[in-house]
Amino acid sequence: MRNLTIALTILFVTGAEIANGQSIQDAKDNYLVISKNIQQLKPIILTAQDLEKNGGQSFGEFHFLICGKTVKDIGGNEAFRELLGKARKQRIQVLVCGLSLSKFDISIDQLPDDLTIVDNGILHALQLKKKGFITLTI
Repeated sequence: MRNLTIALTILFVTGAEIANGQSIQDAKDNYLVISKNIQQLKPIILTAQDLEKNGGQSFGEFHFLICGKTVKDIGGNEAFRELLGKARKQRIQVLVCGLSLSKFDISIDQLPDDLTIVDNGILHALQLKKKGFITLTI
């Protein structure tokens, strides 16, 4: 009887995964790093490279969310623009908190085009965590 219960449980879980269009083998490791320091982008790029190399097929998405007063350091920062190019090649999505931009009166026009603005960085991070993203705040 116990073996039948275990077998039915496995069958149920597997069926639920297939019904959701996902399989255990297709699961991806997705990452979100939240930072109040744009200088962290350089080690983030190195980290994403290592995670992809070591994770192989399980490596999914990598997001870097910038929030706080460091948003003032983005516009006109050539070193940061160079890092953005490297991040793009590494498939890192660089996000900026819209609430932080508003608080520090930074216009979107002052930012590089390849940044993604999210209205509320905290809410966005929580939504990604809910989707299973591994999150880290530095």
